[in-house]
Amino acid sequence: MEWYIYPLVVAAGFACGFINTLAGSGSLISLPLLIFLGLPANVANGTNRVAILLQTMVSVNTFRREGKLKISNGLWLAVPAIIGAVVGAQIAVNLDEQMMRNVIGGLMVVMLIVILIKPKRWLVGRVDLMDQKPGIKQLVTFFGIGIYGGFIQAGVGIFLLAGLVLAAGYELVRANAVKNLIILLFTAFALIIFIYNGQVRFEMGLILAVGNMLGAWVATKMAVQRGAEFVRYILIAVVIVSSLVLLGVFDALKQLV
Repeated sequence: MEWYIYPLVVAAGFACGFINTLAGSGSLISLPLLIFLGLPANVANGTNRVAILLQTMVSVNTFRREGKLKISNGLWLAVPAIIGAVVGAQIAVNLDEQMMRNVIGGLMVVMLIVILIKPKRWLVGRVDLMDQKPGIKQLVTFFGIGIYGGFIQAGVGIFLLAGLVLAAGYELVRANAVKNLIILLFTAFALIIFIYNGQVRFEMGLILAVGNMLGAWVATKMAVQRGAEFVRYILIAVVIVSSLVLLGVFDALKQLV
């Protein structure tokens, strides 16, 4: 690569890590960049997991040190997500990208409506649900999210937040902490599938990871300091932009201009 590409990749990684840590869909920045730099879509998908893995290591450790993460609670929900991620990663080896973009975009619109209709539920949380072992409903929910996360990383954080808030009773700051733990664990397993299929470029993934880790650290500090209300505003903005990108609205506007 030309020398100026390196800071571009790191900057994209920073934005990706920041958005992923507070909400999700940061991979909508990193995946197009990797494809633009010449990686096939499936290799870009696998390579992106290297940066995500290191990014979540940083955010999980920071959330834990700030007292916002109880590891044992997250592990119960991580198990079905990991199983789902392995299934999803196997599917992703031959993914139909356009179909998946349309499906995710539609789901993002539904998610936006849910966030706007019941704001308090995203800010307060339910201790009675957080401290319980997950039931069948939660296990099935996180298995399904794991399949999606193994299939394609983009947007999985938003769906995990929804599951943690609506099905497991977390408020947004602690939900983000658990979300990052779950993504860390199932990304490790999904990455193995991509490596086995020769769909990872480690040199590119590690350069991207420098930015991802910096973005994750900054975002974690901001989430702890500013609280759930700040995270909710970030989440709303990310969901709106993500749905417009995935549904092709920006591409349609470019053609009109």
